Amino acid sequence: MPVRSLTPREVMELQSKPGAALKLLDVRELWEYERVHLPDCLHIPMDELHARLTELDPQQTYVVLCHHGNRSRQVAAFLQARGFSQAINLAGGIEAWATDLAPQMPRY
Repeated sequence: MPVRSLTPREVMELQSKPGAALKLLDVRELWEYERVHLPDCLHIPMDELHARLTELDPQQTYVVLCHHGNRSRQVAAFLQARGFSQAINLAGGIEAWATDLAPQMPRY
């Protein structure tokens, strides 16, 4: 099954709907997360995900993000292969979020 991707604007619109039950999962390295991250984001670096998989709920909708969307696409596919059918990639990553929605955010 191909990985579903949403733009930052689509994610923001989904988040604003009453009863929205999606969680943001940031898979960047700690130094990247410390530099800039979105509020209420669960941070599990990509290289720790396999060991920490039990921290995630397979029934939850996760929007996975990284810097530009490549690592998050891989992680979303990894999660889907393990029964997380609602794993979604944030197209363009946090860079696209900053560019499209929050130009005041620090960029790197």
